[in-house]
Amino acid sequence: MAARTYWQGQIRLALVSIPVEIYSASKSGSKIRFNQIHEPTGKRVSYEKTVSGIGPIDRDDIIKGYEISKGEYVLLEDEEIEAVKIESRKTLELVQFVDACEIDPLYFEKPYYVAPKDDLAEEAFVVLREALRKAKKVALGQLSVRGSEKLVAIKPCGKGLLLETLRYADEVHKGQSFFSGIDEAKPKKELLDLATTLIDEKSAPFDAGEFKDRYIDALRKLIDKKAKSNSKKAIIEDVDAPEGAAGGNVIDLMAALKKSVGERKGSAKPASKRKKSA
Repeated sequence: MAARTYWQGQIRLALVSIPVEIYSASKSGSKIRFNQIHEPTGKRVSYEKTVSGIGPIDRDDIIKGYEISKGEYVLLEDEEIEAVKIESRKTLELVQFVDACEIDPLYFEKPYYVAPKDDLAEEAFVVLREALRKAKKVALGQLSVRGSEKLVAIKPCGKGLLLETLRYADEVHKGQSFFSGIDEAKPKKELLDLATTLIDEKSAPFDAGEFKDRYIDALRKLIDKKAKSNSKKAIIEDVDAPEGAAGGNVIDLMAALKKSVGERKGSAKPASKRKKSA
């Protein structure tokens, strides 16, 4: 099945316009969604629109409202909301360039692939890609799509470009308010050295394929087993705790770190000796 475009238009850098197509870089096919079922009949539960003290109501009587205080709403007609939607412009103008490290990871939201729309757009597309790569910069702009405006960052990605939607400043909680109660004292050097040793031993290049969603895998196995058994009886299986999980709070941090480093060294496989050539 061919990928559907999320957005089609042109990226503009000053007087240069580059026709592009944008595709979602993520997928949600692995998620499992449940429906609510009426157990005695096995039929799906439907939902009625109701109002407290009145009961079921007609859908035509429903209007959108924004709560400004408890139980008090500003009512808005669909036409009013439509009138303030951003016009779906087909131009994404690059207005600023920043170092990638300047953007806090908290702001990144969702990734998309950007590709040239056709052969004619390819030359300008490659020039933009390589210019960003040489300057080691990320381009910023605002993308108009489906009536709203999204802040986006664009950077090189292999032979193409990667566009990531960003959260606006008022959509992010500032972390310092959550960390204010943490003691500013530095840890003991020996504790820090032991923890650093553990980090060094477990360091490796990132490979997303090495990680699996164990909950989804277990759910799929459970669903498959129940489908084959054709039984309503509950199937409860104990899930083993991850290896090395502690049963309680670690009281002696020094002893725990030393033991962890020792176990890692003990489990390490000795390097195989090469045979000498005759």
